[in-house]
Formats: sequence, C-alpha cells, structure tokens
Amino acid sequence: KADPQLSTARIKDALERILEVGITFTDNVDRQPEGEVVLLENMHFWPEELAPSDEFAKKLAELADVYINENFASCHRDETSVSVLPTLLPHAAGLHLQKEIEELSSVLRSPTRPLVAIIGGAKVETKIPAISNMSRIADKVLVGGYLPVEIAREGLTFAPNVIVATVTEDEKDISSGSLHEFEKALEGAGTIVWNGPMGRYEDGFGDSTVEIAKAIIESRAYSIIGGGNTEDFLQKQGLLAEFSFVSSGGGAMLEFLAGKELPGLKALE
Repeated sequence: KADPQLSTARIKDALERILEVGITFTDNVDRQPEGEVVLLENMHFWPEELAPSDEFAKKLAELADVYINENFASCHRDETSVSVLPTLLPHAAGLHLQKEIEELSSVLRSPTRPLVAIIGGAKVETKIPAISNMSRIADKVLVGGYLPVEIAREGLTFAPNVIVATVTEDEKDISSGSLHEFEKALEGAGTIVWNGPMGRYEDGFGDSTVEIAKAIIESRAYSIIGGGNTEDFLQKQGLLAEFSFVSSGGGAMLEFLAGKELPGLKALE
C-alpha cells in the first residue's frame, strides 16, 4: 500500500510557491489535463517503475516532450523513469545533477590533497566497494559507525591507508581513542569527503559524529558530505551549512565513489 508520507502530494504547495503557478496533482499516467503543470505521484508507487519496463516507459514518454534528470539520489537505480525513459526523449542533466557530477568527479580525479575519505554507518556489503576504491585514491580512509563490527565479523582486510575504528563496548559508537585518531587524520586535509555517521545517533550516540563534523569544519578543507542519515543529524545540530557541498545522494554517492557506472547517468549519455 502506498505510504502517504512518501507521496509527492506533500510537495505540491511548496512547488506552487516556487514556480508561482497552479499545479495539478495526479496519480493517473493515462490522462493528463492540457496546458497545465502536472505533478505525478511518487513513481515508486507503480510496480512497473521498480523493474525496467519498456511499455511503462513508453506510456510515460507520451506525457512529455523533454526529460530532465535532477535527481542524483536515484541515479544508481535501474528503474523505468531513471534508466529507460530518458532514452525515449530528448534529455539532459539538470543544473544540480551537473553540479553533483562535477563535485564528486573532482574527488576522484583532481582533489586538493591530502584527500581524506570518511565512511560510516552500517551495511558493509554496500560500502566495501567505496572503501576499496577510495583506498586507491585517497591519502587516508577513515571507517567508523557500525562498519568496524561488521568488518571484524567477516574478517575483512584493507590497504594500509584504511583506518578502521575500534568501537565502544556496546558497539553503538566509535571509541574515544579512534575519535582522537580520526581528528588527527583530518588536520591539514585539503579535501574531505564524508558519508555515514560515526555512531547510532538515533539512540543518543551522536557525540562522535558531532566531533568529527567540527574537526572537518576546523580543518578548513574543501568538504563534501552525503547520506541522508548524516545530513539529517547535522541539520538538526545546525552544522550542515558549514560544509562546502552537500550531496543529495547516499547510495548514489557511494556507488559513484566506488567507480561504478550509474544507470541514470549512462542513460543521459
């Protein structure tokens, strides 16, 4: 069942204020009013969206003359509106998507050094590729969050420039020793890219994440941050605006940093 909290109907009023026009909201892809600005329901509410569908893409293409992708956060998904629809219409990357690509490409190709990558959170299977690829590019890779627990459990090893934190006894945050080590590693950095919190802030263990954020800010390095959990927490702490660039992607950012080809970007070539 569609979750109303994820419905695009929630952004209709804000879009009308921004565009200064009336907007028609609809969850019907078969009939659209002529001469109006239309806001479609969240594409994930259609089963045909989640697995690439040529037929569904053709139906969507009938609703538009041009396709603009402005959603970097979905570019790593092989879904109908992301990877198939743009191949049926004249297409382009939106201005913010272009900025995302420029910022993250600069990390991979020509960063101001020393380059330090910080990867936290959990789900080691989704973050191993980014850790491995960044270990070949960055001067140091700092790994925190719940990842050290998962790494130890699976017996994983990385290059010498990958520093895996130790964690507290309850496994809900990185240790004070690792926090100090990370802070020292950030001193004098030229570029810092960060994805994923250091501790379970949702359970009240957010101190190390705040301290890492402050260390990044004090380093005066060019800083790029991504990942919904990290951004949400730092926004509440009043620190998000202190970073040089905030990426809209979490998983997409990780896959980009891992050197993977993103379906949404390939479709725009």
